[in-house]
Amino acid sequence: MSTVLDVASAILLLTGCALVLIAAIGLHRVPDAYARLHVATKPTTLAVLCTLTGAMLQMPGLSDVAKLVLCVVLQFWTTPVSSHLLGRAARSAGFQPLQPLAVDEQPPSTVN
Repeated sequence: MSTVLDVASAILLLTGCALVLIAAIGLHRVPDAYARLHVATKPTTLAVLCTLTGAMLQMPGLSDVAKLVLCVVLQFWTTPVSSHLLGRAARSAGFQPLQPLAVDEQPPSTVN
């Protein structure tokens, strides 16, 4: 059983590392701030989930697993909120997306 947990943990850890690498490459390839927000939050959140789940499989005690579960919950709670607020701040600062939005509910910025 230990070998199965080790293999599953290694697969999850490598998957998390690969997702972070993909996100880092994506940050350099996307053209505007809004797409970078998407690239910076979506794969990295999944990478944290995979990495911490792989680490949970290696933890001997329940208290250590509980701490990692708390980390996952906080990551899933704070990342979407922070990216949303960064997007709103970028929009308020006058950054326009490269492609026009289909539905634009925010009034135009008055910052020059």
